[in-house]
Amino acid sequence: MLKVGVFGVGHLGKIHLNNWKELSGIDLVGFYDPDDDTANEVAEKYQITRFSDSSVLTEICDAIDIVAPTTSHFELCEQAIKKGKHVFIEKPLAQTMEEAEELVKLVRESGVKLQVGHVERFNPAFLSVKNLQLNPMFIEVHRLAQFNPRGTEVSVILDLMIHDIDIILSIVKSDVKNISASGVAVLTDTPDIANVRIEFHNGCVANLTSSRISMKKMRKMRLFQKDAYIGIDFLNKKSEVIRLKDPSDNNSFTFDIETPHGNKTIAIANPIVSESNAIRKELEEFKNAILNNTKTVVSEIDGMMAMDVAHQILAKIGNNIITT
Repeated sequence: MLKVGVFGVGHLGKIHLNNWKELSGIDLVGFYDPDDDTANEVAEKYQITRFSDSSVLTEICDAIDIVAPTTSHFELCEQAIKKGKHVFIEKPLAQTMEEAEELVKLVRESGVKLQVGHVERFNPAFLSVKNLQLNPMFIEVHRLAQFNPRGTEVSVILDLMIHDIDIILSIVKSDVKNISASGVAVLTDTPDIANVRIEFHNGCVANLTSSRISMKKMRKMRLFQKDAYIGIDFLNKKSEVIRLKDPSDNNSFTFDIETPHGNKTIAIANPIVSESNAIRKELEEFKNAILNNTKTVVSEIDGMMAMDVAHQILAKIGNNIITT
């Protein structure tokens, strides 16, 4: 049995507790949270032991799950790694790039497993197209959310857009060439809405819009590449692929179009999207990486790279942010 402790049992932490309890091969040792009201409620409701000393809980675990505020990430993660414990840590990896770089160094030296909670990597809509030959040259993303006071201590870049940054960096096999960005602080002291253009050395361009003050929710990514369009709806768990027909498109709807170079057959397919719990799947993959001594799906390097791009975006916005 893998002994696991959860650090931080707010809204998301409670979801993690529920999923750990349902995974096989897990001994949920207890949790740490400095807030007495929250901790007492969770201890009673979930019948799980509360630890008032984070180091004590870390010591008796094989792995820890950090769902605490970002300001606590580095301290808790450093403590665990130095004790030789595996770490699952919610995004973003750390509060500053200096902290992120130090954590990457500690993981490399210790040999522990670390996975960053970029949960959209496990979204069934993304998984349904992940194994296609993705080579986008233009990417368009809209991630819109209704206002929620929870989590507004960080900008919309680190709160929402970083999900899409991570997905894009995992797809585009090229280094970032240039970033341009603008943002507006509307209801909080940090950007609530932002638009970003990321240019890669291979010619790919990604245009991202994120907002946490929208009237409706939307989480869509559109990939355009030679001979194909791939649409991913993270919110409604749907995907579609439109491309020139090839022999593998037997189950697709097809139609012909006339072009200056003759007729071409277009195939439209909706890949099968399996029902799955993305949070449970990412925790299960973390568990499997430990037990099988394999690489984590979203490594500390991935987490640091997403943070690096996010912080470059924040720096660009900081130069021309509009406050209302």
